[in-house]
Amino acid sequence: MTVPRRSPDDLLLYRLARLIGVAGSMVIRLCEGRFGITRREWRLIAVLASRGELGSSQLAEHAQLDRARTSKTIGSLVEKRLVSRVARAGDRRQVLLGLTESGQALYEELFPLVTQINAELMEVLDKEDAARLDAFLDRLQAQAERMVQKAVLPKADRGRRGAGGGISPPSSRSP
Repeated sequence: MTVPRRSPDDLLLYRLARLIGVAGSMVIRLCEGRFGITRREWRLIAVLASRGELGSSQLAEHAQLDRARTSKTIGSLVEKRLVSRVARAGDRRQVLLGLTESGQALYEELFPLVTQINAELMEVLDKEDAARLDAFLDRLQAQAERMVQKAVLPKADRGRRGAGGGISPPSSRSP
């Protein structure tokens, strides 16, 4: 009996990552080559443009980035004068982040180019297929969010806890 060959190409997440890798590379080249920003910086700019002023934690949540990466990226955007930090009235410890005029201008120039890349990619689908894909993506996003809420998974060891990979061997002692 022949066992069917298993391949990453059979996995939805792998296929989506490949699609993003290929099509997304055009967006990255635009961001980096023409506008001098990273893809993370673009993501935060796009979120601020669509949602308005946000706190750092809210921005991280909407951009689906961890707080450390968001903080670092915010610092870069502030340095580039694309994002401003404004202390909230009554509580100077809390800051709101918003696009500067330069940040808004960059967004208004780059967003139509990114929209065109997306439109060209979607040209292979007719209106009904595009609507179904949109509905499927909404359902998949909702399912992923439900899965994350109930999942009990270890945090990634990014080399901060030594070379042991974050997994301790079982104890030889009995309780």
